[in-house]
Amino acid sequence: MNTARRLLIAAAAATAFAASLGASSAARAAEPAKTTAASPTVVIVHGAFADGSDWAKVIPLLQREGLKVVAVQNPLSSLADDVAAARRAIDDQPGKVVLVGHSWGGTVITEAGSSDKVASLVYVAAFAPDQGQSTADQGKGFPTPPGLTHLKADAQGFLRLTDEGMRDHFAQDLPASATAVMAATQGPIQAKAFEQPVSTTAWKGKPSWYLLTRADHMILPAQQAAMAKRIGARVTELDSSHVPQQSHPEAVAAVILDAVRQSK
Repeated sequence: MNTARRLLIAAAAATAFAASLGASSAARAAEPAKTTAASPTVVIVHGAFADGSDWAKVIPLLQREGLKVVAVQNPLSSLADDVAAARRAIDDQPGKVVLVGHSWGGTVITEAGSSDKVASLVYVAAFAPDQGQSTADQGKGFPTPPGLTHLKADAQGFLRLTDEGMRDHFAQDLPASATAVMAATQGPIQAKAFEQPVSTTAWKGKPSWYLLTRADHMILPAQQAAMAKRIGARVTELDSSHVPQQSHPEAVAAVILDAVRQSK
């Protein structure tokens, strides 16, 4: 092999090696930052008429920031059962937790958030009861939200939203094709759960955030504003239906990330 040919082969090998290093570096750069021990885990508690997949658009946005996210699957059979499910998820985390609750999930995190592991609370269009209050108690003094006229109970006392209620009042800013799936996959809730009071109020000792939805037909905006003021939350308002995690996932993720940054 002559000298020129040897030099050509060596140059080609060096180029290929450099390209492989560059590709490897690019792949590493595309990966989200790894969660550190100082990063809180985000534990999300869904509301009634839903399940953990209700947060499928927000979770990847949080994971992209290197956060561990756990979506609790509530049995929706009682307040105590749902609190127990949330507490199992909280206890399973190695460090601090930012606890997020949507709608009925706000009642759940108010009780479950008393854990020492919980650094802060994020309420998303959510109930925020005081000690001894039930979810139903918080509606007293306010008009009945239009979405609540579309509930149907089965023989065991579990409530579902009608297809019309899901389409026109729960998620009216989503396409009908999406609300049809939500209606079919919704999690019915035991009606008695709404009458069961909380015994502790985590928001009294922890910083709280509240995302208020101004086009909400399930929890009236005025009621949300009153609850957010009572708990001293940092409030973000959004022109959204009751499910901003589906219609405005980036805005919801931004509120959660703010709580995470201030909870490290």
